Amino acid sequence: MRLQVKTPGGKSTLVVEVRKVGQPRVIREAANQLLRCKNELPNAYGVVMAPYISPQAAEICLKEGFGFADLAGNCLLSFDQVFVSKEGKENPFARKRDLRSLYSPKAERVLRVLLSAPGRWWKVQPLAKEAGVSLGQSFNVKKLLVDREWMETGDDGFRLTAPAKLLAEWEENYDFRRSAVREFYTLRPIADFERQLAEVCAKDKSAYALAGFSSAARYAPMVRYQRAMAYVVGNLDGLAERLELKPVTSGANVNLIAPYDDGVLYGAETKGNARVTSPVQTYLDLRQIKGRGEEAADFLKQQVIQASLPENA
Repeated sequence: MRLQVKTPGGKSTLVVEVRKVGQPRVIREAANQLLRCKNELPNAYGVVMAPYISPQAAEICLKEGFGFADLAGNCLLSFDQVFVSKEGKENPFARKRDLRSLYSPKAERVLRVLLSAPGRWWKVQPLAKEAGVSLGQSFNVKKLLVDREWMETGDDGFRLTAPAKLLAEWEENYDFRRSAVREFYTLRPIADFERQLAEVCAKDKSAYALAGFSSAARYAPMVRYQRAMAYVVGNLDGLAERLELKPVTSGANVNLIAPYDDGVLYGAETKGNARVTSPVQTYLDLRQIKGRGEEAADFLKQQVIQASLPENA
């Protein structure tokens, strides 16, 4: 769309590219189209418009020397003697459906696989198989990440390029309350209880993993805790009886958790005498615990997770 506008310096030509969505990938395509228009109209000023333009999408426009405007009120117009800048307006068209799609239980299975090996090249079918999801689910997650420009594609397939940004957004949308938590009390020292839990689950071939503080302490020994936490797939009442646990409504020192999805146990590792949730899963769970949980999560992120990420991730 071409517009002629009057300015204090005379008439100016604006070339406007309008997009239905403002995902970074889409905005980059719009910017590339404006660059092609510059060949025909070298003196025109390019502007990108969309319902909402995020800070990341705005940076793309700025880098190419174009202005932008959205329906939230964010804009930057800088040409001739005109300068208008507004920023910081929140998205009135929140991506609720998009976020539900990316952080649903099945989609999260794919995210765990991707974050377990940042930088690895994947194709849809192997990724789906590893995550235990359908091809359609694997493809959908790939598309959502490509739209955010958190994933690149090439001859070898596709790979995650912004694991830190993905983890940050996942953390904001993760809800530990989807899992069913049972509270108990044990007379045994916590270390002894965790050892017995591991032995019983191994004998019964029950899927389990220590979680939260119990897991974090295996990755980062500086973490201190007084309550055992573990995900267990199976009959929690029967397990609690065998472990001589007493159900309580207050003063619990044991949490047995029925996971909202078996994907929670993906990437579990053996540390010492027990299985523990992956660093990413441990981090997500700890961030849901105010105070000491958040502190332990940050420590785990700095000492373990960031060390596994590619440089500049």
